[in-house]
Amino acid sequence: MKHLCVDEKAVGVGHQYMTIVAEITPAAAARVEYVGEERTQASLDAFWRSLTDGQLQGVEAVAMDLWEPYLSSTQAHVPEAGGKICHDPYHLVSHMNDALNQVRKREHQSLSQQGDGTLAGSRYTWLYGWENLPQKKQAQWQSLSGKGLKTARAWRIKEAFRWFWWLPHRAQASAYLQEWGDWAVRSRLEPVKKVARMIKRHWDRILNYFDHHLTHGPMEGLNNKIQSLIKKAYGYRNKHRFKTDVFFHLGGLDLYPVQ
Repeated sequence: MKHLCVDEKAVGVGHQYMTIVAEITPAAAARVEYVGEERTQASLDAFWRSLTDGQLQGVEAVAMDLWEPYLSSTQAHVPEAGGKICHDPYHLVSHMNDALNQVRKREHQSLSQQGDGTLAGSRYTWLYGWENLPQKKQAQWQSLSGKGLKTARAWRIKEAFRWFWWLPHRAQASAYLQEWGDWAVRSRLEPVKKVARMIKRHWDRILNYFDHHLTHGPMEGLNNKIQSLIKKAYGYRNKHRFKTDVFFHLGGLDLYPVQ
């Protein structure tokens, strides 16, 4: 299993989670290899311990978000994990979107106290990627972007981070990310600075993306299918039944009869 994705999935009522590990191959759909209870380090440890030394050596890349228990488990079991863990672009950009939204809310609150409604109703205008901005939002964006708003500054930093993922190779990406981080830290926008500090802590694993080009995209597709199973079953009270259904539908079983 050269390429793996690790993620969590909420199941049932309340904060009940399961750990999902899927194998990603170019020629076939993502296949669920493991379903574990909860989302702790022990949840993922059980998967790694089920593999032989040869299988662990054969792992080339593991995509995951920044969830510390999964990170710690993989580092403890997979040889040379530091060069194999890839933090997913989608989750990292989501952190930057959250930072932008925090800047917008704080600035909107400050302006509203002065009777200024400049930012009212503009939330989604800022959260769109530039290339996806609907035509009906473009006039509002043009009007707001030239007013020297903190939110506009945060938006530019967010968009610059999105462009980072389209760079061609690791060396160029590293230099770009260094410049971006310096800009973000100098922004005087605390939510943005917080994301920049987080990225610095995970620097090498973020850059691993440019070596492996492995993302959580296939896992998100699996999660949608798992959500369909949950909806069809009206939720699962029995975790063993949940595991059985996931493996049956998404475990890559050959269900054709033997001739």
